[in-house]
Amino acid sequence: MLSEKSIPVVRATLPAVGAAIDEIAAVFYRKLFAAHPDLLRDLFNRGNQANGQQRRALAGSIAAFAGMLLAHPEARPDAMLARIAHKHASLGVTADQYKIVNEHLLAAVSDVLGEAVTPQVADAWDEVYWLMANALIAVEARLHAEQGAPEGGTWRPMTVAARHEETPDAVALTLRPADGTPAPAFRPGQYVSVRVELPDGARQIRQYSLSCAPGRPEWRITVKRVRAGDGPAGEVSSWLHERARVGDVLTASAPFGDLTLPAGDGPLLLASAGIGGTPMLAMLHHLVASGSSRPVVVVHADRTPADHAHRDELRALVDELPQAALHLWYEEPGHAAPAPTPSSPASPSSPSTRVTVSPGRVDVSALPLPSDVTTYLCGPLPFMRTLRGALLGRGLPPQAIHYEVFGPDLWLGQS
Repeated sequence: MLSEKSIPVVRATLPAVGAAIDEIAAVFYRKLFAAHPDLLRDLFNRGNQANGQQRRALAGSIAAFAGMLLAHPEARPDAMLARIAHKHASLGVTADQYKIVNEHLLAAVSDVLGEAVTPQVADAWDEVYWLMANALIAVEARLHAEQGAPEGGTWRPMTVAARHEETPDAVALTLRPADGTPAPAFRPGQYVSVRVELPDGARQIRQYSLSCAPGRPEWRITVKRVRAGDGPAGEVSSWLHERARVGDVLTASAPFGDLTLPAGDGPLLLASAGIGGTPMLAMLHHLVASGSSRPVVVVHADRTPADHAHRDELRALVDELPQAALHLWYEEPGHAAPAPTPSSPASPSSPSTRVTVSPGRVDVSALPLPSDVTTYLCGPLPFMRTLRGALLGRGLPPQAIHYEVFGPDLWLGQS
């Protein structure tokens, strides 16, 4: 917790820091990359830097952490820290890099706020930073220890064993360790980082959810191609779509991620949109493989059925779960079939899968959801915000709603 001398200083200056945090973050990254261009080339997502998302994510995490220290001094925001730590571990972030960030971040605060940053203010925000940094370093060290690998050393060569074009913009790649050993185990819902060397020599990293069943000797990732629009085209996704072929060797991290399916028999709501359906596939594969009979409501939204990656696989998985229902929403549903044919006759204790296909956007207001349902969300941020608000409106407690964000977490402190 914050020291007694720093609490009033942080409380008094948080509004000013919060109001200027976007500018502070912009100055920070400019200073950081000027001094360490290798970090932009080989660690930070250049696309997210170009569109400003990384700056907004940094702003959210620092302001949220400081606010939590003031509002709840007796508790540590473990959920927020765990999400960041898993991302850092998958990227290979090391403890010494926190010192570099600290140096340029405090310099940026001084540049932006000027004379308002007295030595006392600088010391207080330095304390905030290191409380957060040391907590993250400790969690990341534990994650590396669980993988049996040194700090930042979880990278391994993986051979592309199969490639399948799921949709025009989504390709599924099956990966096996290049040394012939089985792929490391993972928990359903986790992701891996993939690092590729681009034509200009940069080694860029992106995270992809594991979309296959845990416990198999190989992994599968499903990569959505990010096309140019509001921001630049995705460098890594484009490279994988254009160049990754069977027999090629990619560099991948160990599995990380804290949005994982818990043990138990309580009811579940798995809600996704677009490529956000990939971690849900791993969860459903696990439920099927374990013979689960827990009630599961699966919700998925996409633009059209043709854009829905793994559509048939999703239906087949839900069909194998005796207490499952699948609700699909397509903005342009076309001629999507209303339901697959059950693979076997239903019995009173094992009803066949119920599938609905609706036009437009997801509406959970009429779905039958028990009060003790545990919810997992993955997809674009507006989708998750809307769905979370609707679920809270139905009386679900906030702690029962979990989420995964692809890319910088712009939801920190707001969810």
